[in-house]
Amino acid sequence: MNGWRARIGLIVPSSNTTAESELSTAAPAGVSVHAARMPLEKVNADDLDTMADRAIECAELLRHADVDIVAYGCTTGSLLHGHGFDAELEAEIEATADCPTVATALSVERALDALGCQRIALATPYVKDLTRREVDYLEESDREVVAVDGREIKANTDIGSLTPEDAYRQVKALLADVDEPDGIFISCTNYPSLSVVNTLEADLELPVVTSNSATAWDALRTVNIEVENIPGRLPNLID
Repeated sequence: MNGWRARIGLIVPSSNTTAESELSTAAPAGVSVHAARMPLEKVNADDLDTMADRAIECAELLRHADVDIVAYGCTTGSLLHGHGFDAELEAEIEATADCPTVATALSVERALDALGCQRIALATPYVKDLTRREVDYLEESDREVVAVDGREIKANTDIGSLTPEDAYRQVKALLADVDEPDGIFISCTNYPSLSVVNTLEADLELPVVTSNSATAWDALRTVNIEVENIPGRLPNLID
């Protein structure tokens, strides 16, 4: 039987081709991932706003699967309107799905807090507007974004076609000439990057958080399941 220890319900954009596989990789034995999809093809503010209207419908469908926790797996979709919107989204989905809920933007905040990261180097695949919104979101929490790079990709399937090596090179280039950060954040649940976290941490001697590593860590710890399969420093934290 799938999910004999726990079932994670995952709400993702319809064009996301990365989050399910990366969360499944991060999940230990006996934990299964079950996705519901919201329509989205282009990653821009208007389409993300429209997509969010379908989140509650997805939460209702995941409730039918008797999931133990729901993860809203879209970074910009959960920070689009800043702090307050993210927590409201978690609360609405939780009430509908009748189980705990985490939203990626807040999961990232919790992960960065747990790691003590205040000076962030940010790598995104997004267009300028969304990257700027993400910088604003992080800095609302009294962090400093000391370096930022966005790839200016509009189609979500093109984001999903990037490779972990792309993420590695983007981060390395980002840090080539920058004041020393104390943490790196690779944004977007559709950006394949989980598999290079350990390599980046070893090469740069800095903690690295990705949208999917933070989401998986937050979801698993919420249901009291071990997080050892998640790469990077997050699993070594003592709650």
